Amino acid sequence: MQCPSCQHTDSRVLESRAADAGRSVRRRRECLNCEFRFTTYERVETVPITVIKRSGSRETFNRGKLLHGLLRACEKTGLEPARLELVVDEIELVLQQRTGREVSSAEIGELVLLQLAEMSEVAYVRFASVYRQFQGISDFIATLEGLHRRTAKPSALAAVG
Repeated sequence: MQCPSCQHTDSRVLESRAADAGRSVRRRRECLNCEFRFTTYERVETVPITVIKRSGSRETFNRGKLLHGLLRACEKTGLEPARLELVVDEIELVLQQRTGREVSSAEIGELVLLQLAEMSEVAYVRFASVYRQFQGISDFIATLEGLHRRTAKPSALAAVG
């Protein structure tokens, strides 16, 4: 490992611990030449996932892009960024466990909406409006009605019992 300060290649590990829910290892190191301390992360290299866009074009799955979209949808909703990172981690794990290496952007969007429906109705509608390309108020109304039906079912069953 090359020291970021002096570029010397010998360092010693001071501390190691799990990071990213156990999917990577965080190591504190010290350069044996200049004693500069720095942190490295080791992650298992996975086979890249290809996302098939609406236009038919393909690009490599980018967790940062997904997180950015979630953060935008969840602005001022009170949802913690750390919780949204866990959502991205979970979606990425689901995609990695699939047998195919290609996934449509529509499938990713639906995975996000399933998570957001449980977390925040406002974030759900915001994300859906961009992801499903709402054209007018009728699209909002249909989405709100669907969300209302989804959340009303459990309480209707509780009232019967």
